[in-house]
Amino acid sequence: MMKLDGVVVFVATAEAGSISAASRRLGLAKSVVSERLAELEHILGARLIQRTTRKLSLTESGHMFLPRAQRILREAEEASAELAARSGKLAGPLRLSAPVGFGILHLAPALTKFLREHRDIDVSLELDDRFVDAAAEGFDAVLRHGAVGDIRQIAKRLAVSRRLLVASPGYLEEHGRPRSLAELAQHRGILYANRDGDWRFSTENGWSVIRPKAALRVNNGLVMRDAAAAGLGITLLPTFFVYQSIRDGALVPLDVGAESEGAELFLTYARDHGASAKIRALAESLRRSFGDPPYWDR
Repeated sequence: MMKLDGVVVFVATAEAGSISAASRRLGLAKSVVSERLAELEHILGARLIQRTTRKLSLTESGHMFLPRAQRILREAEEASAELAARSGKLAGPLRLSAPVGFGILHLAPALTKFLREHRDIDVSLELDDRFVDAAAEGFDAVLRHGAVGDIRQIAKRLAVSRRLLVASPGYLEEHGRPRSLAELAQHRGILYANRDGDWRFSTENGWSVIRPKAALRVNNGLVMRDAAAAGLGITLLPTFFVYQSIRDGALVPLDVGAESEGAELFLTYARDHGASAKIRALAESLRRSFGDPPYWDR
């Protein structure tokens, strides 16, 4: 009979990419991980992982078994969590991913508050500015800023966010302050590399797109904010990145006669995962921490 601990080490090894990394994630000796993998393969009658001295890769059988194994673990965890929730107690692992900048500035203190309220939940948080696929990468939930266009994902809205054009006083003194979209297009922009770099503004004639000359392209909002404060150019950022810099006078908001496209913050999870009691509790806790309207827009 297949043992759950064998499924656990297989999924951890497949996701981490090596037996050493899986042993660190699980807190087990490498020999134990190897033994449980070998036992699972023996029970299934199929090799799941191809091991060489240089790398580890999934076999065809391993690729076929992985999504099912991940589902088995999620369902076991959720069953345990639901039973705990019935007794008024939330417990067990919760693996999350979030963007780096927002995670540092806002998610970390909100998550600390959540964990004080639910001390038996074991959260694993990974900060990453790339697009993270919750279903494929084994995350219970992913915090995302912007549209969620994946039909495999369910999204719970946490908060809204405005985007503001900002620049440093020094940059504006040297290059002038744009007062229209046409003037804005002549300035140097600090652009987000994970999108196409277009700045969209609502006008009387619909959406207008501005494509400034790039002074810098980078995939991190904190770097964009600091580059703007250093006078490198104008940038368009969510208020949760720049509200404190505006208060301090390091950045100045710009009015070009049109409102920039806003965005929303979502907590997303795989449709076949289901909204567990832990995910629901986390979403409600984050909404309370951020506020409505969120504190960065007040």
